[in-house]
Amino acid sequence: MSLVDEFQYGLDAPICLTWELTYACNLSCVHCLSSSGRRDPRELSTAECKALIDEFERMQVFYVNVGGGEPTVRPDFWELVDYATEHHVGVKFSTNGVKITPEVARRLAASDYVDVQISLDGATAEVNDHVRGPGSYATAIRAMEHLADAGFENFKISVVMTRHNVGQLDAFKAIADRYGAQLRITRLRPSGRGADTWDELHPTAAQQRSLYDWLVAHGENVLTGDSFFHLAGYGEGDLPGLNLCGAGRVVCLVDPVGDVYACPFAIHETFLAGNVRDAGFTPVWRQSELFTSLRSPQSGGACTSCSAFDACRGGCMAAKFFTGLPLDGPDPECVRGHGELALAGVAAGSVPKPSLDHSHRKRKPVPVTIGMRRPPERACDENPLAGFRR
Repeated sequence: MSLVDEFQYGLDAPICLTWELTYACNLSCVHCLSSSGRRDPRELSTAECKALIDEFERMQVFYVNVGGGEPTVRPDFWELVDYATEHHVGVKFSTNGVKITPEVARRLAASDYVDVQISLDGATAEVNDHVRGPGSYATAIRAMEHLADAGFENFKISVVMTRHNVGQLDAFKAIADRYGAQLRITRLRPSGRGADTWDELHPTAAQQRSLYDWLVAHGENVLTGDSFFHLAGYGEGDLPGLNLCGAGRVVCLVDPVGDVYACPFAIHETFLAGNVRDAGFTPVWRQSELFTSLRSPQSGGACTSCSAFDACRGGCMAAKFFTGLPLDGPDPECVRGHGELALAGVAAGSVPKPSLDHSHRKRKPVPVTIGMRRPPERACDENPLAGFRR
């Protein structure tokens, strides 16, 4: 039995569990999948987070992908990281680098159970800061320098591919090599604020082909998060990763208030399976109606008649949903052109909108040249910059 055959019916515990600790963020990236910015005052308390970690340990969840928002701005972030590793739950956290000081870098380098992923969406400041905000490139590079100086090997540099940076793949790989890091590239989805910028940012058909060719040639040493299986339809070379939508099968998201979604890119009530505050995470994962449905045999719709179906499996659920396409229809970036034809038939105003928006009210990028001086004034303060001074 292949991994695809085994995983499509789900596992007792997720193998790729994303946990967004907070929606607070000092940036306003235009493609943010969770529309982060302001802290939600209902976010899980330290005690609730520790109880959830205890549950992960009992389920034998090997590691969690911690994100946000910017997870390091939570005052109890390091306490939770230490608690997780002490309870045999490894932590891989994503950060824009704002809190990665030399001291923090040395602490991270000394741990065998914590991995770090620095977000960078341009190999130059001009390209990166257009998406992530002024000063964000310099902040990310400075964090990489601190990690490299501390001897942290193989931390990750995470890049969301856009039409502005596809041509920089070799440059991204050179940056990773310079700092002893590993390059990780992922697909842009029309999720969160990405729903508003997808038309502008998603790679063109020609760029998709270029990306596929680059992955076939260089992908062995590049992580992809299994996010490019829609490109497998080219069929001229094997791509790294699992060619399967793992939503609700091996993948899920726990958000800052404890809601459990089938996929980190599908934050919408349609894909909400339950909340850990009700009865814990385990019953949601193993018994929820939504996850049970996703683990049942799925119809590939019209895609099943395509010769590339076994390779691409119809593409990404979130990409289809947030562009108004049926879940059993073609991926909007289908390499055979079926998605483009399907999109032409989507009625104006019928495209679902992301359920949540925690964006900064003015929707402007926030410079990241700030330093933490004191904790937020009050626990319920929604302002992610509470406690920061310029």
